[in-house]
Amino acid sequence: MSDLLAIVGPRIFDGHHWHDDAALLIEFGMVSAIVPRAAVPAHSSLLHTGDGMVVPGFIDLQVNGGGGVLFNNDPSVAAIRTMCAAHARFGTTALLPTLITDTVPVTEAAIAAGNSAAAQGIPGFLGLHLEGPHLSLARKGTHDPALIRPMDDADLRRLVAARAALPNLLLTVAAETVTPAQITTLAKTGIVVSLGHSDASYAVATAAFDAGATMVTHLFNAMSQLGNREPGLVGAALHSGAVSAGLIADGIHVHPAAIALALRAKAGNGKLFLVTDAMSQTGTDLTEFTLNGRTITRSGGALRLADGTLAGADLDMIDAVAFMHEVIGVPFDEALRMAGLYPAQALGIADTHGHLSPGAVASFVHLSDKHAVRATWIAGAEVFRA
Repeated sequence: MSDLLAIVGPRIFDGHHWHDDAALLIEFGMVSAIVPRAAVPAHSSLLHTGDGMVVPGFIDLQVNGGGGVLFNNDPSVAAIRTMCAAHARFGTTALLPTLITDTVPVTEAAIAAGNSAAAQGIPGFLGLHLEGPHLSLARKGTHDPALIRPMDDADLRRLVAARAALPNLLLTVAAETVTPAQITTLAKTGIVVSLGHSDASYAVATAAFDAGATMVTHLFNAMSQLGNREPGLVGAALHSGAVSAGLIADGIHVHPAAIALALRAKAGNGKLFLVTDAMSQTGTDLTEFTLNGRTITRSGGALRLADGTLAGADLDMIDAVAFMHEVIGVPFDEALRMAGLYPAQALGIADTHGHLSPGAVASFVHLSDKHAVRATWIAGAEVFRA
């Protein structure tokens, strides 16, 4: 029996170019090639999509929950498995379960769960995103102010040890609450340092980038804004060519005009990429849930605390792609890159993720002609079918 699988369809997007009337060849969970339909090897096992398109799987670097679970409330392997399965229904084939500011014991439990998830090879698990607790009180958003604190030596050692055991670790900090030396130490161990929930000046943010921070968390939200005399973190992110930035594209967190302006302004190789910032509601009909003892209500396409503060997003990745294409006017292939290739580049895993070039992990989505998710595959195995 052949180990070569051919996914045959009218259109295949490899992350860079479209291939018409072609086949995606998969062997041992990896992409072997994309070839014309007539060139499919005779010994291949064939699977015909029939219609629509095959595109690279989506990569979400900020996922707080899904399938009815919230990672802060349940920092376990079971929760990670549930989250990955819930988001696969919407085309996400790799994600970072995200723990927002919490206690040291909860953080340690989340890291232990991540280690176990990696060891078990849970489909879709990419590593962890620790968002806080080293943030700015002035830009705390939904983070519990009682738990926000500076980074100390024990925190630094914990993070360095965590990175050694995890496939990927993303850390969000406020530039003004950690030192450039701490950022450099973290970055040298392979931790991707992102600036967010920060009231830093342009100069302080730029110094953090120079020290090794390479990303900004949910651009525009919970950060110092662009001003004429003080560009803030928003200005630093858009001006710095090497820095990538996550974007919550729901029309609520960021006005469409601001998104369009940011796309035109972003300099260099660093890109804007899509994140959902999803909570436990994804894939469910939940209308409310709790975080750190506070109730979050789902209404009107948004998640809010009782005082109206946005608390994550009621968003999935295929809807974010659709928003960028249909509302912002981004070409569909570019919207797909924002959901796949660009987050992979930001995390430093684009050698094997975010595209369907030979040697990449065979994680992809079958979309209908109207861009609905028909099926999701992770590493050559189907994990969801509508």
